[in-house]
Amino acid sequence: MKVRIISAIVAIGILIPFVIIGGYPFAFIMSIIGMLAYKEVLDLKKSHKEYPFIIKSFGLISMLYIILGEYQVSSLTVLSISKLLLPLIILLLPTIFYEKNNYSTNDSLYLLGWIYLLGLLFNFIIAIRDVNIYLLLYLLSVSIFTDTFAYIIGILIGKHKMTKLSPKKSWEGAVAGLIGGSIISLIIYANLVDKVSFLVIIITILLSIVGQCGDLFFSKIKRENNIKDYSNIMPGHGGILDRIDSFTFVVFTYVLLIGLL
Repeated sequence: MKVRIISAIVAIGILIPFVIIGGYPFAFIMSIIGMLAYKEVLDLKKSHKEYPFIIKSFGLISMLYIILGEYQVSSLTVLSISKLLLPLIILLLPTIFYEKNNYSTNDSLYLLGWIYLLGLLFNFIIAIRDVNIYLLLYLLSVSIFTDTFAYIIGILIGKHKMTKLSPKKSWEGAVAGLIGGSIISLIIYANLVDKVSFLVIIITILLSIVGQCGDLFFSKIKRENNIKDYSNIMPGHGGILDRIDSFTFVVFTYVLLIGLL
C-alpha cells in the first residue's frame, strides 16, 4: 500500500504542472504517455505476433499524428475524417510486402484498432483541456471516484460477483461506485464547470456506468494475455493502460454525447 501511495503521489506531482500550463506542454506529456501505452500494446504477445520494426515505427508515427492533429480548438470538436486516413494507408498496405507469418492483414487490423483507440483518446484529452481544465477534472472525477467507491464498498460488503473477468468486482461495489462517483462528480461540476441540469445528471450517470464497463473491457484483454498488469511503470498500479481503462470510455462517451446533443 505504501508503494502504491508513493507511486500515485509521484505521478500526480509530475502531471499537475502540465495540466495547469496546458497548450503545447500538455500535448507533449500526453504524447509521452501515449507512447508508453503504445509500448504496452506491443508487449501483449498473446494478442499478436512480434511486429517488424518498420511497422512498429509506422504505428507510432500514426498514433502521434492523430494525437497532435487539430487539438487547439476553441470548442470541443473531433478530428476531421482526413486525419484518420494516414494510419489506414501506412499500416494496411505494407501487408502485401510481408509473408503472412511476419505481418498479416489480421495483424495490421489489430494494430490499427489500438492506434485509433490511443490516438483518439489522447487527442480528445488535449482538446478537452484546451476547452476547460475543470471539464477535464470533472471527467477524471467520474472515473476516479466511481472506481474508488466500487473498490472500497466491494471489499467491505461485496458478495455478488459481477463477472469472472475481474473476481474482485461485485454488484454491490458497482452500485456504490455509480452512486458515489456520480454524486461527487456532480458536486465538482456544479462548483467548477457550470450549473447542474437534469441532462448533466443523466450524462454523469451514463459516464459512470460506461466507465465501469471500460474497466472490464481492459480486464478482459489482460485475462486473454494471462497478465496481471500491462506493465510495472507505476509500482503498485501497473501500467498506463491499467490507469486509463475506465477513463478511456468516459472520454469517448462524453465526446460522442457532445457530438450528438
